[in-house]
Amino acid sequence: MADSSFDIVSKVERQEVDNALNQAAKEISQRYDFKGTNASISWSGEKILMEANGEERVKAILDIFQSKLIKRGISLKSLDAGEPQLSGKEYKIFATIEEGISQENAKKVAKIIRDEGPKGVKAQVQGDELRVSSKSRDDLQAVQALLKGQDFDFAVQFVNYR
Repeated sequence: MADSSFDIVSKVERQEVDNALNQAAKEISQRYDFKGTNASISWSGEKILMEANGEERVKAILDIFQSKLIKRGISLKSLDAGEPQLSGKEYKIFATIEEGISQENAKKVAKIIRDEGPKGVKAQVQGDELRVSSKSRDDLQAVQALLKGQDFDFAVQFVNYR
């Protein structure tokens, strides 16, 4: 019988991020504590730009955006937000959405599977994802349970389960 396999990826649905950003922008425009503060959140190329006239307000915008991402099922591990920077009279925060598993993180995951996972399970790096294969589907499910219990500094999803 052929090997069963699945892929470990770190992907973010761009449309969901866009929806969360639009919801955050709407809430900022309607909230009383942001009236007349020129507070905004928007795309700036591939980055997300948050602006306000005070450091606490720009941090509040980031907090609103994070809560919208959580409601949309996007892990905050994929959001890389910088520190507030003073630019003229406004504070700005640039944030990016991280996608893909780096080579070093993929090697860490493969090592965990090799050391703690069931015998006979193979993990190989394929670009920015990791393919895990085994003859036993039960072993693959054990690997998924093992990885869900780990606390990585990046978001992981399991796809292409065959």
